[in-house]
Amino acid sequence: MEDLFNQKVLCNHCNVQMQKGTAQKEGYTLRALHCPSCNKKVFHPGDLEELRHFQRIKEKEFRVKLRMVGNSYTISIPKEIINFQEEMQEEMEESIRMCLEEPEKLSIFFSKRLRKLY
Repeated sequence: MEDLFNQKVLCNHCNVQMQKGTAQKEGYTLRALHCPSCNKKVFHPGDLEELRHFQRIKEKEFRVKLRMVGNSYTISIPKEIINFQEEMQEEMEESIRMCLEEPEKLSIFFSKRLRKLY
């Protein structure tokens, strides 16, 4: 099925052809249509749904157990997080990266792409 964002779209306010572009929000690149006349923006619904899915997971606090396995400690990553990452599987590696950023902050990266940390 062809994507509607690949078609010519007219602004429903001023009847001018909208231009393709992108916008950044919370680390996501959202496809957008922008009206050069009235500055109205319309975001791709698929991109918005993926962002909402991320926001729902981000709002949750997961409580996981720290376990000793051999000479290493392990934690379980909730299935909900892994399922979300599998949707973006082309970015995933076989192993993940982990770093201690602050005394109480451990970060885990599922892809090579570095995310801006706040």
